[in-house]
Amino acid sequence: MQTVLVADDDREIADLIRVYLENDGYRVVAVGDGPACLAALESGGVDLVLLDVMMPGMDGVEVCRRVRREWSVPVIIVSAKDQPMDKVLLLSTGADDYIAKPFHPIELTARVRAQLRRAGMRAEPGAENRIALHDLTIDADARAVSRGDEAIPLTPKEFGILLLLAEHRGQVLTTEQIFTQVWGENAFNQDNTVMVHIRKIREKLRDERKNPRYIKTVWGVGYRCEKD
Repeated sequence: MQTVLVADDDREIADLIRVYLENDGYRVVAVGDGPACLAALESGGVDLVLLDVMMPGMDGVEVCRRVRREWSVPVIIVSAKDQPMDKVLLLSTGADDYIAKPFHPIELTARVRAQLRRAGMRAEPGAENRIALHDLTIDADARAVSRGDEAIPLTPKEFGILLLLAEHRGQVLTTEQIFTQVWGENAFNQDNTVMVHIRKIREKLRDERKNPRYIKTVWGVGYRCEKD
């Protein structure tokens, strides 16, 4: 049984989420503030975090940043902030998905299911599951990226994008194709979402010993925004 950590100071919303997720077969742990969320993660056994933004003690933005530094569990932001720039800002902290309040519980459980499925994906045994690109190694089984002995921490979404681009070297992928493949949903005005994640990947992979075009050289792939 997979465990979902719900961090929300609104007890009614947390209880609603608990009912639907438990009916869907998940174990739910609910906390009401940021420090309690981090403490629950420290205890181990958490497979996904549903994270509110406006919480006492420590807001969801800072919690998400700390989660990304320490853990690789998927994080879904659940927030009343529904403006496009709010969404871009929240995703830029390292969240894997975003759902606005008020939400339909069935949609939320579907997104939880999708994130856990993607986080648990492994390549078939016997396949070639490592990709070498210059001095980078992408391990599809471990869902890990390294440069020599240095591990490069990526969120599940960031890793999914990098692996997708690496597997399609020499091809041009649109932002719509990237979103559909990595998020597993139909793309609608999701250009900013994809671009935010790609910018974070570039920042994490940048090797200051190389020239500024290093990342494009390593990927050997292209992508374009539908608006370009």
